[in-house]
Amino acid sequence: YFTFQWSFLSVGQDERTDPYRSVLWKEAYGNVLELGPGFSSSLKHLHHKTTNDSSYNVDPAVIHSYTALEPNPFMYNGLQENAEKNGFRVKYDHENDPNNIPQAVLDGAPYDTILTSFALCTAAKPEESIKNIIKLLKPGGSYIFVEHVRHPTPGDPLVVEDNGVNGWFWGKMQDWVNPIWNILGHGCHITRKTGEVIASMDGWESVDYKMVRVNDILIAYFLPMAFGTAIKAK
Repeated sequence: YFTFQWSFLSVGQDERTDPYRSVLWKEAYGNVLELGPGFSSSLKHLHHKTTNDSSYNVDPAVIHSYTALEPNPFMYNGLQENAEKNGFRVKYDHENDPNNIPQAVLDGAPYDTILTSFALCTAAKPEESIKNIIKLLKPGGSYIFVEHVRHPTPGDPLVVEDNGVNGWFWGKMQDWVNPIWNILGHGCHITRKTGEVIASMDGWESVDYKMVRVNDILIAYFLPMAFGTAIKAK
């Protein structure tokens, strides 16, 4: 059921997210960790090159290694398919306790780049997750993110695309719907002020993020996004 549900929903979500992710993910470099990648459809946005056999794969001169931490086993087949499509060999490591960081992730640290797309909305303790991201990054490393957030207040200068959406009204709607959404969305919270939380954490040299309100279909009104980059202090 979940695989079918996500296969349906992720198409629209990718279409709404790709204009931002296609720019941000190009900034990823070196030793890369992606948290909660789902089917890893975002791999297509990493820096690619055409190889000698005419394949169009992730450029190993830019992306030295790619590790994906995906806690949902229903995602694994799609994740493996996308990884192989983009030139990766796939190796699995399992961790039974979702609160622990798998040994393979720890062994791969520190990372030059850590990526998340709609991962912190399902984190049980988002502040702890961000602390772990900071720990896993190299000094000067980049945390690049696209995350669901609660609607910012009308007139917020960080909103770069308003699209005529009434932020006050739809923020209240998010508050009302969130308990049900959390159950149907397998732990997803749509009322977190994730951009603010990331920016408030100690350990960053800089945090640059913006927000957008989306209005292409009804469900999108509940899913404004924060996207940007945080650089770990050197």
